[in-house]
Amino acid sequence: MAKKKGGKGKKKGGANEKKGAKVFKTKCSQCHTIEEGGSHKQGPNLFGFYGRSSGAADGYSYSTANKKSGVMWNDDSIFGFLENPKKFMKGTKMVFAGIKKPAERKDLIAYLKKASETGTPP
Repeated sequence: MAKKKGGKGKKKGGANEKKGAKVFKTKCSQCHTIEEGGSHKQGPNLFGFYGRSSGAADGYSYSTANKKSGVMWNDDSIFGFLENPKKFMKGTKMVFAGIKKPAERKDLIAYLKKASETGTPP
């Protein structure tokens, strides 16, 4: 998809991967990596998480709530989780208040979806 000069670079549906990469860098990268083979930090490496069940990254010590949640990571579940992780998944050990702006969550999801498949960090 070619970028238009002066355009906002938005993809279909209004999500913007480039903006999402900035959100990841400022709000997520302190605790998560996304590149293939990346290390776990306070949170798990997110490579390949999209489409996978919650609590499934090898070598990371998840909370019991996360492992037993039955959540399958897709646009809707990630959208709800990112808004308020502790409300979405009671008992999670993720210490993050959430992202209140829906557009910001959509941008982040667009980035996460692509980066978790390609392993491209922001």
